[in-house]
Order: sequence, then C-alpha cells, then structure tokens
Amino acid sequence: MPRIKATALLCLLATTPAHAEVYRWTDANGAIHFSDQPPKRLPHRELELRNPVTVPMSENLRQSRRISATRDEVQSMLTASDRPQKSRSSHQSDDKQAKTCDGYRNKLDRIQSQLRAGYKNDRGNSLREKRRRLSKTYSRECILR
Repeated sequence: MPRIKATALLCLLATTPAHAEVYRWTDANGAIHFSDQPPKRLPHRELELRNPVTVPMSENLRQSRRISATRDEVQSMLTASDRPQKSRSSHQSDDKQAKTCDGYRNKLDRIQSQLRAGYKNDRGNSLREKRRRLSKTYSRECILR
C-alpha cells in the first residue's frame, strides 16, 4: 500500500507544470535575446509567461466516431447491389457525352497552345474570350453534370 501512495505522489509531482524565469534584453547591436539566465552586465527584464491552454480531446474523439459511423452507414446504402443497372441507351449517351467532353478538352488545349505561341493584342483578346466561353461550356456540360 505505501508503494501505491508513493507512486501516486511521484506521478502527481511529475505532472505539475515546470516554472522557469525567462529574461529578455537587447545587446549593443540591437539584437533581442531571450534566455533562462539573466545577462551579467546588460539591463534586462523578466518576462511573465502564461500557462499553455489545453483542449480536451474527448469531444473531438466522440464527434470523429459519429462521423465515421455516418460515413459507414452511407457507404453501406450505396453498395453496388442497390444501384439500378444502366440501360443500353444510357451507355450510348454516356459514350456520346465522353466524346463531346474530349472535343471540348482538345479545343481548349488548342486555344491554350495558340496563346502560348504568341499573338497580337486583338488576337489574344479573342482567344481568351473563346477560351472563357469554352471553359464555361465544358464546366457546365462535363464537370458539373
């Protein structure tokens, strides 16, 4: 029993925050120094240090578990067996959409290479305007779909 009390007392003493003085001074060159020992011949001042703020992790862990459970629940709802099978016409429209999107990407690449190659001011403005319109269309029909 005395060992347990001694161990508990030792743990309690070991976990108390350490307290040390911190000194600040400016040397002849104007450099600011910090140290735990005051300088011998220079004027200095002792700094007041605040205790660090600690945040309990238990609430973060609980919220993480709730989010993981929700994610697992949604994932189980989206299993492949629950999803409806695509029809043949749907596959054909997907292929057509992919070709259209590839065409937009190719046109954007071409415009970008023309812009890199150099241009006169009016030509560059029209190329940038084309790129802007094509990018909007590509985003609307291919990315945000």
